[in-house]
Amino acid sequence: MSDARRTFLFMPESAYGPTNNCIGIANELRKQGHRVVFAAERSWQGKLTALGFEEDLVDLAPPAEPAEGDEEAEQDAGQFWKDYIKEVAPEFRKTTAEQLETVTLPIWEELVSGAKYCEPQLKAIIGRVQPDVIIEDNVLAFPALVTAGVPFVRIVSCNPLEVPGDEIAPVFSGLGKDDREGWAVFRAEYERTHRDLWSSFDAWVQEQGAPPLPDLEFIHTGDANLYVYPEELDYTDVRPLDETWHRLDSSVRETEQAPADLPATFPDGSRPLVYFSLGSLGSADVDLMKRVIDALAELPVNVIVSKGPLHDEFELADNMWGAEFLPQTKLLPLADLVITHGGNNTTTEAMHFGKPMILLPLFWDQYDNAQRVDEQGYGRRLETYGFTADELREAVTGILADDALRARCAAAGAAIRSRHGVAKAAEIIAAVGLPVGAGIGSASAGAE
Repeated sequence: MSDARRTFLFMPESAYGPTNNCIGIANELRKQGHRVVFAAERSWQGKLTALGFEEDLVDLAPPAEPAEGDEEAEQDAGQFWKDYIKEVAPEFRKTTAEQLETVTLPIWEELVSGAKYCEPQLKAIIGRVQPDVIIEDNVLAFPALVTAGVPFVRIVSCNPLEVPGDEIAPVFSGLGKDDREGWAVFRAEYERTHRDLWSSFDAWVQEQGAPPLPDLEFIHTGDANLYVYPEELDYTDVRPLDETWHRLDSSVRETEQAPADLPATFPDGSRPLVYFSLGSLGSADVDLMKRVIDALAELPVNVIVSKGPLHDEFELADNMWGAEFLPQTKLLPLADLVITHGGNNTTTEAMHFGKPMILLPLFWDQYDNAQRVDEQGYGRRLETYGFTADELREAVTGILADDALRARCAAAGAAIRSRHGVAKAAEIIAAVGLPVGAGIGSASAGAE
């Protein structure tokens, strides 16, 4: 790799998963002496400079006017999506096909609105930063990123069904690998609900000077394309990818610190340890958080709970400890079992550390991850709003007693960690745009 210092501009989606993924990769580039700038959403202000990066941030919408007499409160990172998901959470009880119109389409509409609003800001940022390479971890095209005249790298940190194919289930469906009839019905409904929005967005993208979008896809491919998903769960056997695509089996950042106040008895092995998180967005469903907490309170286990933004609206049981924010990558290695919403970040990190999962999907690609973990034999998918307390407790005790499953997960984790996903990502990105022979080595071979 060239020794020259280069400038890398990252634009991640505002949610924690994509931003944390970029933080891990960017930290590797920074350690190599490169300049790293984040064009993240405004609510991340100060949180990225604290990690050693430059910030040149964007707004995805006009700032909200504070109510008369109220002081404007400081936003949490990712607040844009926390507020939005809290509003639509009642729709999570619908099927994935029903959610296309009431959850998925409104999310795309919000994303499109944000892309249009921040396009002038991105052009100005690119003019100031003068990046050598632009990296986007998002599901939506931002024309400024592909018209800047420098190499563009796309990162997929959602389920890789985002890259479509005839022999795989449609993204967001949560359908099984053999449910061809269900695939066809879901695709027809996606076409019905999303064609008009996609067509108008594609026209706007081209008006900004960017290439046309692939049919019914909302983002371009890059000069290099990376996706975060372990080989053990991947779909490339039935949907091969070309040489521009590179699988990162995991992307676990090393920027977190272990909590000082974790009770000493939790990781001492005296009881099984369960890690429970519905993500920063899913935990806004307080009733669901309470249902899981009440069920686990009856078990002889210790539970670490990622409480999320509404942490003051529910109480933990005596066998639990938690906080609004937790350093997940420092706690997952301690756990015997992970209960998760199936977000790509938590799913791939649990696989990285070799932990079996119970999955309670809510929306977007969480259903796809839950289905894939279940059908590949690394955990169990439950009906998120239909499970009973006894069913959840049986799943927990069953997995904890399944030595063969736990050994299989541990072996997968060891293999995934040996593939060094973060280092591989940094190597690939650092080589983009360099002369042939000056760049990536064997670690960057495309997805097998």
